[in-house]
Amino acid sequence: MSSDPYPPLRVKDLAVHDRPQERLQKLGASALSDTELLAMLLRSGSRGHNVIAVAQQLIAEAGTLAQLVQWNDADFRRLKGIGRVKALQLVAVMELARRVLAGNGEVEPILNRPELVRDHLEPVASGLAIEKFWVLCLNRKNRLLKCVEVTSGTATSSLAHPREVFREAIRQGATAVICAHNHPSGDPAPSAADVQLTRQLRDAAKAVDIELIDHVVLGRAAADPRGVGFYSFRQAGVL
Repeated sequence: MSSDPYPPLRVKDLAVHDRPQERLQKLGASALSDTELLAMLLRSGSRGHNVIAVAQQLIAEAGTLAQLVQWNDADFRRLKGIGRVKALQLVAVMELARRVLAGNGEVEPILNRPELVRDHLEPVASGLAIEKFWVLCLNRKNRLLKCVEVTSGTATSSLAHPREVFREAIRQGATAVICAHNHPSGDPAPSAADVQLTRQLRDAAKAVDIELIDHVVLGRAAADPRGVGFYSFRQAGVL
């Protein structure tokens, strides 16, 4: 018998009615949530955390299930309970997903207009009660390399620091970035702090020779006096 009081909890250790494979067999794959499907790939969790919890953490760290397609083995191994073999298995699955999506033209979208940035982030930003800040790392053709959530906090906290924004851009070998954050109120009109941060980002971008294409504030059309639902610093002439 194992002496470990908190062994990794596997899918088969869950109550029968909580097991994703049981639901898959009875209801079909479409009935499973993103978390349940990912849990089936993981098969086991980490000490004190069942496999469902690990799957939830993975999606939370990535921002969306779709963003996991951009992860490499080092990204996966940052999470407790995911070792080298499991990380490589997940990378292989994500590469398969990339190749399937590539046939539909849905991988590495071109993000060269604020409307496209809004459409790309809307599934993540919609309904958030707190402000989040993302940096979208782009290649020379403005295709997305990786979308990274830089910070998450309250509306009164500092959104981000240029150092955090461009650290990830440099790591990804990006030649350009688009920054974006949401306003939980739904009104995308920039605050004085938003304007100040954008100017800091503009200056930092010049220093590291990475183009800052835009800073987009995400809101809701219904709460936007202009009826647009987003604010682009590029369109406003600040960048």
